Amino acid sequence: MGIGAYTAALLTVRLQVPFPLAVLAGGLAPAVVALPLGVPVLRLRGVFLAIATIGFGEVVRVLLINIPGTGGALGLNGIPNVTRLWHIGAVLGLAVFVFWRLRGSRSGFALDAIRQDETAARGTGVDATAYKVRTFVAGAVLAGLAGALSAHFTFFIGPNEFGFDRAVSILLYAVVGGSGVFWGPLLGAGLLTVLPEALRASGVQAGALRLFLNGAILVAVILFAPHGLAGLLRRRARRPA
Repeated sequence: MGIGAYTAALLTVRLQVPFPLAVLAGGLAPAVVALPLGVPVLRLRGVFLAIATIGFGEVVRVLLINIPGTGGALGLNGIPNVTRLWHIGAVLGLAVFVFWRLRGSRSGFALDAIRQDETAARGTGVDATAYKVRTFVAGAVLAGLAGALSAHFTFFIGPNEFGFDRAVSILLYAVVGGSGVFWGPLLGAGLLTVLPEALRASGVQAGALRLFLNGAILVAVILFAPHGLAGLLRRRARRPA
């Protein structure tokens, strides 16, 4: 997300590249990085994979601070505010459509088999490495587009915006909503985004409270809905009256 945000912002601020082309470059730049990174990193499993990807994120953050022209630790100012809500809605709608279509496709079944038991999937002829790398690259494109749109929505970006805290926040969307179905992270993202805004509208200062609420919701989901809110809703829908 940070690579996409800085790529798009630098293109518009320094080179006056048109907004659509800058956003497209913001989506492609992370993919170019993710392709060679994914092959060795995706050989890792569990906590080692998490440590490797988080470590790479910190490397990117340090590079953004030290590379000339990025604004260093102060960040990049003067980014044109050209992102509109319909831009975000269009990208989100396209992503949801792709995930919805993926469910019943050959690739979708292969990814589901890898998620359940990678060893068994390989035994049935599924090229798990190729599928994982392609998914890793596709995720990088989506994150890059989000970063590019975000950069042109907030006027300013800084390297610390794309650190460990942001990664944890995004991970919470999937954990709270449930990653077993494609609309689960949407549910989690909507809840964790709207709730603090609703509290702010009611006069409650939601800055520090937001962290507390996120932690409380996460603990409640782990205890009472280990498959996320989507899993809880699906279980209730299947329960006989």
